[in-house]
Amino acid sequence: MKLLSVNLGRPTPCRHTTAEGGTGIDKRPVDGTVAVSAPGPKGVGGSGLAGDAVVDLRHHGGDDQAVYAYAREDLDDWQRELGRELANGVFGENLTTSGVEVTGARIGERWRVGPRLLLEVTSPRIPCRTFHAWLGERGWIRRFTQAAVPGAYLRVIEPGEIRAGDAVEVTHRPDHEVTIGLMFRALTTRRELLPRLLEADAALPEEAREKARKYAERAAG
Repeated sequence: MKLLSVNLGRPTPCRHTTAEGGTGIDKRPVDGTVAVSAPGPKGVGGSGLAGDAVVDLRHHGGDDQAVYAYAREDLDDWQRELGRELANGVFGENLTTSGVEVTGARIGERWRVGPRLLLEVTSPRIPCRTFHAWLGERGWIRRFTQAAVPGAYLRVIEPGEIRAGDAVEVTHRPDHEVTIGLMFRALTTRRELLPRLLEADAALPEEAREKARKYAERAAG
C-alpha cells in the first residue's frame, strides 16, 4: 500500500459555486515533500496540506475533511467506463493511493503515511455541482452516487511530511462495520442505514452523528 501521488490545488473560477475565488478542485501531483497538519474547525480551516487551496470553507476543509484520498484502482474503473484518461488528482483528491481499500475503510480507521503522518478516516465525499461541472459528464452526480466509490476524508491525528511513493499502513481498524461505503449509502440513497452510523461513536463527524441520531429518534417514535 502506498501513495502514488500527493496532489495540491489552486483556485479555479467556477460558475457553479458562490464561493469567492471559485473552487480548489483542480488538484495536480507535486514533487517533493508536503507538510500535513490539522487545519482547524470547519468554516475556518481549509486543507490539511500546505499549499493546497480550499476555497469554499462552508462545505469543504476543516479538521474532519483535512485530507481527501481516492484509490487509483477506482480511478482506473472510471477511466474505462468514461473512455477518457483520468490523471491522479482529477477527482480533487489530495492523495491518490495504490493497494489501499478506501471504500472498505472503517470510520475511525487510522493510516500511517510515510514515517510520521497519522490520519483517521472520517467520512465519504458527497458529490456536488462543482464536481459535476469539473468532470463535465452528463448525469455525473447520479452516476457517482450509484457507483458508491466516493473516496475518503481523513482528519490529522499526528502531523508530518509526505511525498509520492510513501508507504501507507493501517495501524488501527475499529471493531464496528461502519465503512466509507456504508456511510455513503446511508447519507445518499439508503437513509434507513443512518442509525448504524452511531456504531462508529466518537470517530463520527458531529454533523453525521446528529443526522443519524435524529433519524433513529424519528424511527423509534
